[in-house]
Amino acid sequence: MPLEPLAVASVVTGALALGPVAGVLGFLALRRIRARGTRGRGLAWIGLALGVVGTLVLVGVLVGTALTARNQRPLPADVTAPREAHARQLVTGSCVDPLPTGAEVDAVRVVPCGDPHAAQVVTEYAFDDAAVWPGQAAADARVAASCDLTPTERDAGVRAVAWAPTAASWARGDRLGLCLATTDAGKLTGSFLDGTVHLP
Repeated sequence: MPLEPLAVASVVTGALALGPVAGVLGFLALRRIRARGTRGRGLAWIGLALGVVGTLVLVGVLVGTALTARNQRPLPADVTAPREAHARQLVTGSCVDPLPTGAEVDAVRVVPCGDPHAAQVVTEYAFDDAAVWPGQAAADARVAASCDLTPTERDAGVRAVAWAPTAASWARGDRLGLCLATTDAGKLTGSFLDGTVHLP
């Protein structure tokens, strides 16, 4: 009794991480074995199982890639409604509330700048893509040096907060520093960029 070649092919493609192909071949092999009486039922089941597992892994990778891409897609400069976002999505003009205070900022709440907010991104500092990690102190200093508030803003109690990449985020490809304008006196409304900001 000959060995069903599709059963062998399903195992081989499953071992090569071609999940969908292995699953289809394993299914077809079982049908042919049943119809023709050939050998290889065990191999066909193994190929089918490898196909199912491989397909699930592939779907997981695709979903993870899509979510990562979504979490890195820049936001509009001014959103139309409050939303949760990743810090790497912020751009010049983004308004946030509250202002995160941790050593590494990840999730932020972005709000329309016309709503009361704690801070606004006023400048960005882009490290060179090929740059070597300079160390946390140097990264913080470079971003802080890019923060440029006017004397009027400083006299009104506005201060700058610099967000630089951390060693961990740098290893993930983060090369963007952000400078945010905020005040300790209360919530801001409006935007620093167009001169509509209202200080508390």
